[in-house]
Amino acid sequence: MQTPRPVEAAVARALLDGFETHYALMRQTGQAAKGLFEAQDWATLRRLTSERIGWYDTRVAESVARLTREFPADVFTDARWGQVKLSYIALLLEHRQPELAEVFFNSVTTRVLHRSYFQNRFMFVRPSVSTEYLDLWEPSYRCYYPARTGLRSTLATLVKDFGLTKPFADLERDVNCVVRALRRALPRPLPVEPNFQLQVLESLLFRGQEAYIVGRAINGLTMLPFVVPIVHDGAGRLTLDAVLLDPRQLAVLFSSTRAYFLADIDVPSTWVYFLWRMLPSKPPWELYAMLGFGKASKALFYRDFLHHLRHSTDLMTLAAGTAGLVMVVFTLPSFPYVFKVIRDRPKPPKDVEPATVKDRYRLVKRVDRAGRMADTLEYADVALPRERFSPALLEELRREVPSLLAEEGDSVVLKHVYIERRMTPLDLYLRQVKGDELERVVDDFGRCLEELAAANLFAGDLLYKNFGVTRLGRVVFYDYDEIDLVTLMNFRVLPQARDDEDDFRGEAWFQVGPKDVFPEEWRPFLCVTDEVKAVLEARHARLFTAAFWNGLKDTLQSGRPVRVTPYPESVRFEVARRQRG
Repeated sequence: MQTPRPVEAAVARALLDGFETHYALMRQTGQAAKGLFEAQDWATLRRLTSERIGWYDTRVAESVARLTREFPADVFTDARWGQVKLSYIALLLEHRQPELAEVFFNSVTTRVLHRSYFQNRFMFVRPSVSTEYLDLWEPSYRCYYPARTGLRSTLATLVKDFGLTKPFADLERDVNCVVRALRRALPRPLPVEPNFQLQVLESLLFRGQEAYIVGRAINGLTMLPFVVPIVHDGAGRLTLDAVLLDPRQLAVLFSSTRAYFLADIDVPSTWVYFLWRMLPSKPPWELYAMLGFGKASKALFYRDFLHHLRHSTDLMTLAAGTAGLVMVVFTLPSFPYVFKVIRDRPKPPKDVEPATVKDRYRLVKRVDRAGRMADTLEYADVALPRERFSPALLEELRREVPSLLAEEGDSVVLKHVYIERRMTPLDLYLRQVKGDELERVVDDFGRCLEELAAANLFAGDLLYKNFGVTRLGRVVFYDYDEIDLVTLMNFRVLPQARDDEDDFRGEAWFQVGPKDVFPEEWRPFLCVTDEVKAVLEARHARLFTAAFWNGLKDTLQSGRPVRVTPYPESVRFEVARRQRG
């Protein structure tokens, strides 16, 4: 390839300027989160968490406009764009976010080249710059050595080094709680090895009403990951709320069913590697998403998927469970995800436009999912090998989604598709379990509805087929075409029939608006067996009352946030103190 000329180099520089503007705004948001947390400005924190999701596309559009305005049209051709890419690579050699900058380049490229397909020489299909040693000079985490100053003193210093200005209610008390928990988790007797240290990420992570210290204890060959949530008490002071050590608790905290964290991150790859060492079952793409880098997450996921396709031979088939009325859902059995495509015409009794479905999915992306809604990856124009589609699936797609399907040579192109983690549909799960496990999962279903409601989300369609059970055994909602905000709904008591004639009418004899909901009507289709009914009535009977929903609605409308703790109440230090005294 020819040496890039000045124009190509200038295009590359302008393109990187667009990315750096975007990343500077991301860092400013992470820096602002600290002050907002201390001020308990939860509304602004939620707004920033939501708004920043759209910033990437805005910066891409600005870059496209600048390039097409400032540079000649012939630079956006096959002959010259490869040279632009070469110039761009040269700019990334000492860059601190090269993997994100490459994704930004791809996003702009798909806009300015105006092509229906792209070759590797125009795009970053594989990373061009290694991120392995980016924190060699400025590490992304701090190290503390308890053997020198003692564990309690070290932990107190560690907390103070984050520079929170609001005072702690009783830091010494909280540190003692952390020490007790660490000692219970580490084997005894504990020989202190020469490398005994605590490593913590250099900045706090913020989400909801919590700030998180994220770290790991290293002792010899033992590594113990830990997370310490910091919260406000009722008197305007800070307190360490718990220490999370259980791998399942950490996995739930960093689950893609939750809102993304805010943090001030200089070198994202080093943060992801640090977290991946703590959570090896989490793929790096998911950790990028949890840190707010959604586009990089999508790019990495797609690379993983293509790699899996090359190293597998099974066929994509329709997903197990009751077929959706709005979506065609299919899966590759060897790959733990499902693919969802909106039907051209929903099946009765559903009556919803594809645009409305997309709006609902965008809503879910921007809200606090409270650990109870599956995150989705949204793609356009995905080309997959025709040979990997089962005949039954291909026929279903041809019949139900012809507007979103194109068959080109050996490829099947999906013009729009959502991808989510595969779960066991709750209706199937309830048929397979009994006893204690049935009781646990039904109780968790009730908790799922209550926690979604606390996050101002009403699922709408409460049939069990619209919920799934994750690998960690948690119930999660994943069908969004009827989701809405609790504050927009009208929760009503079901009127009593005036006479026998009202009882036998085929339709409601009273006026019902489009946002009216009658919680009493849920009992028949949720209490499917005596065992299920017993659990719901004993533990979540308030879900069937309009009073519960209207009380929650009043709280949300008043602006008072309802906290959903993303870890068990049983591990909170405050709960332990109440139990002791």
